[in-house]
Amino acid sequence: MYAKVIVDISNNEVDKIFDYYTGDLSIEPGCRVVVPFGSRQIEGYVMDIMDVSDCPPEKIKQIERRSDDYPVITKEMLSLMRFMCDQYHLRAIDALRLFIPSQMREGKVKELNKKYVTVNPDIDDPRSLIKPSASMQLNAYDYVRNRGEVSLSELNANCSAASVRNLIMRDIFRVKDIEIKRTPYKDLVVNDNGVKLTDDQQAVVDRVMSIDGKTFLLHGVTGSGKTEVYMHCIAKTLEKGKTAIMLVPEISLTPQVLASFRARFGSRVALLHSGLSAGERFDEWRRLLSGEALVAVGARSAIFAPLKNVGIIIIDEEHDGSYTSESNPRYVTSEVAEFRKSYNNCNIILGSATPSIESYYKAMNGEYELLELKNRINNRPLPEISIVNMCNEIYNGNNGIFSAQLENELYNCIGSGNQAIIFINRRGYSSYVMCRACGYVAKCEQCDVSLVYHKEENALKCHYCGNTYKMLSGCPNCGSDQIKRGFVGTEQVAEKLGEMFPDETVLRMDNDTTQNKNAHLSILQRFASKEAKILVGTQMIAKGHDFPDVTLVGIVDADMSLHFADYRSVERTFQLITQVAGRAGRNKKSGKVILQTYSPNHYVYKFAVNGDYKHFYEKECNLREVTKFPPFTKIVRVLVSGESEADVARILQGIYESLKASNINFVFLNYMWAPVRVIKNMRRAQILIRMAQSDRMTDIYRIIDEHASQKVKIFVETNPNSLS
Repeated sequence: MYAKVIVDISNNEVDKIFDYYTGDLSIEPGCRVVVPFGSRQIEGYVMDIMDVSDCPPEKIKQIERRSDDYPVITKEMLSLMRFMCDQYHLRAIDALRLFIPSQMREGKVKELNKKYVTVNPDIDDPRSLIKPSASMQLNAYDYVRNRGEVSLSELNANCSAASVRNLIMRDIFRVKDIEIKRTPYKDLVVNDNGVKLTDDQQAVVDRVMSIDGKTFLLHGVTGSGKTEVYMHCIAKTLEKGKTAIMLVPEISLTPQVLASFRARFGSRVALLHSGLSAGERFDEWRRLLSGEALVAVGARSAIFAPLKNVGIIIIDEEHDGSYTSESNPRYVTSEVAEFRKSYNNCNIILGSATPSIESYYKAMNGEYELLELKNRINNRPLPEISIVNMCNEIYNGNNGIFSAQLENELYNCIGSGNQAIIFINRRGYSSYVMCRACGYVAKCEQCDVSLVYHKEENALKCHYCGNTYKMLSGCPNCGSDQIKRGFVGTEQVAEKLGEMFPDETVLRMDNDTTQNKNAHLSILQRFASKEAKILVGTQMIAKGHDFPDVTLVGIVDADMSLHFADYRSVERTFQLITQVAGRAGRNKKSGKVILQTYSPNHYVYKFAVNGDYKHFYEKECNLREVTKFPPFTKIVRVLVSGESEADVARILQGIYESLKASNINFVFLNYMWAPVRVIKNMRRAQILIRMAQSDRMTDIYRIIDEHASQKVKIFVETNPNSLS
């Protein structure tokens, strides 16, 4: 028998299938094996088993061994690999690596087994075999007998290790290995109040469960109870003997969602995301593969959960950009979900209070079925949003971070014993440092970007490569000490609030404060327990969280996402405002939102204040139809990067000329240096394309392959989140 194997090397030269003899080994598709490859032994994945091979017998080597006792890639995942290679022009191994925990490769993580000791039940009177003078052996024997079963480590810590070894060697003690499952958020408090659905929620559940193989767009306002709908749909799916996948956009949301799901579904829930330890991720993945767990909860990567017979896939906050992978391997979560829907004939629910324009367009045109939850639970009102013109604040002499209205509302909120959330989507203390005398701006040595000042560390950081530099004491260019700091970030906002409320704890939640494991959970639990009255954060805090005592939300700089040179900038601004505003007034207390802007007359704020998604969608859709942007076209970005600027420019020019000479009907085609021209010492250039949605990518991929070079990397992205 012959096995078709893909070796675990990410290189275009070996992106092909190799034939190996199976020998006496029992091999099946999806197995991980060790094979001879050149002068090395390397891991690989079995794609198929064949009776014959087209390769000359003398060139075929034999598989050395299996890496596992079970196939690690399911048949569905093998099919998904082929789909992703075709859809996203990926190497097969890059897709396969998505399907197993990364630390599992090369045996870097394994099952955790713990040794336990018991008294040998086959001996009638074990104590009689121990000499009366052997007091330490007797102590060890009594220690185990009184407890029935003791871990070897505990026994050695409390008794003589030599005596324990003697009793084991004489078979008076028996030792057995017991696998210990590493459970993430093991101590998470779970409660399930058994919420009864409203009529609107029940109607959504009934519709979803009445049909198979359908994609639903659930448009529900913030606080309308979408999560409860998800859980009821999953419960009914499990009753049918099927499995479920539940995705959330932020790792920070997983503890809250996990608590609710564990309360409802117990140990049938497994968690998958990159913030877990290697052991936790490995054990949770194995529980899903074995069928011990039936519900996968997690961020984007959980779409690859090795579940069989999937009955429903739920993508919460479906509009969120994190569902698109922007590094190799690039993929779109909703498109992977559509493949799994077709394979399993299951349903997809895309949920959001602010659906993406593309998703809502598909719902309006019948590709998705639109379901709506128009009201909050118990008909609680949406928070009142007040717009503050910061130009007037400056005119009146207020150059501070907060407007007079936001300051007053903060004092009222905290004074009343309530809580406040302050949102600013920029981390660090200030966004850049500049010399007032000569205009010098501190930039990263490896990236073409300005450095961000972090006051707590008194350091300048690059948010692209992570490099850290000393803070300037003077200008390195002209020697001046007139150093100006740029736009404020979360660190500066939190510092100002600490000055305003010296007796209150102010928590900050951003990428800098959540580096450590369980940091997200710790911050959220401290805020939920009212240890702190104020939470400052980036978009991590903008969605999904439910704090009953939050009555005030302050949006410090609503314009931050508005003026990017990106066709989605207005849409993202509307989404962020709506999502973060939705954190206020979710319980019996009414909520208030103070939105600070320098562009108060922009149409996005009128729609956001009124919570009017449908009219916002109509206006935005009309603009995109006229200007030929998605969903009416497809944007394709070809990104070329390399160490040599000349090589990058030469290959980019070649790709551009080939595209220009092709038969593809372009709405727009141009090439340029990327806005961020250098990242990690790699020069970057891009070709931007707009083409009809119906046009296939095959010709573009063919042209890319024709210009492939070892000197550069070439990536293709469709409707990318960022063009920087």
